[in-house]
Amino acid sequence: MPLDDVPRSFAGREFAAGELELIREVVESCAGLSRAELAKTVCELLGWRRCNGSLKGLECRQYLEQLDSCGYLRLPAKHRRRPLGSSTRIPKTCQGEPEADMVGSVEEFGPLVLQEVRDGEDRHLFRELVGRYHYQGYAVAYGAQLCYLVFVSQPQHRVVGCVRFSSPAWRMSARDRWIGWDESARSRNLQRVVNNSRFLLLPWVRIRNLASQVLSQAARQVVVDWRVRYGVEPVLLETLVDAQRFSGTCYRAANWIEVGVTTGRGRMDRAHRRHGALPKKVLLYPLCRDAARHLRES
Repeated sequence: MPLDDVPRSFAGREFAAGELELIREVVESCAGLSRAELAKTVCELLGWRRCNGSLKGLECRQYLEQLDSCGYLRLPAKHRRRPLGSSTRIPKTCQGEPEADMVGSVEEFGPLVLQEVRDGEDRHLFRELVGRYHYQGYAVAYGAQLCYLVFVSQPQHRVVGCVRFSSPAWRMSARDRWIGWDESARSRNLQRVVNNSRFLLLPWVRIRNLASQVLSQAARQVVVDWRVRYGVEPVLLETLVDAQRFSGTCYRAANWIEVGVTTGRGRMDRAHRRHGALPKKVLLYPLCRDAARHLRES
């Protein structure tokens, strides 16, 4: 459909041709997401927010459905709603069963392969492994996301872990102080920050230096893949480490920088309901020289 025939305004916002193309690309490339998740992703990428900072998810979903009805894009079928309070079902298959211990140095098992999760089979495996073996379990990522299955190549091709990157925290005091941006710069450049929201090495995998090497390779790969998927080139990675469970040694070995601790509210708790509940270490990984300056001034 020619762009001239596409509705270009909705709920008081005008959409440029490049934004419409980005919306269609997101819908096409994130086929596994629900309509609500697609709307949140589009809002994050376009910075479509209310005055209080919350996403205009409802308006965005309605606009996506308008674009669908006019033939500009094709949305996934509407999902049946789960009962309130129900949780995502985690499958248990033979692929996710514990295996024999893998012990040695990373050189004995390389090269490492980070395979982007694209099809249903990979998504099911990723969900099972994270759901069964990550201490936080599996939950649908907020906004944009990229998931990877981690494989070793020797003595055979075997999955050893999972990595997920997703949209950044709306506010994080330690990160925001390190960057030094004001409200205008934060609103303008927040989507150039990407959150490492899950990192898992399977419990039977005890390969020396594997974790830091996976993190280093993932940092290089996500820059390219995020730009291809979402049209945004990230300049900074962030993550949170539960200090009661982990020391964060593998992150520091991969040259991540510890910049402080959270208040414990949770990454999207804007109502200040969970203050002090679970403080975590904040670690950052600049993806380019002068990353903080780019985020302040771009």
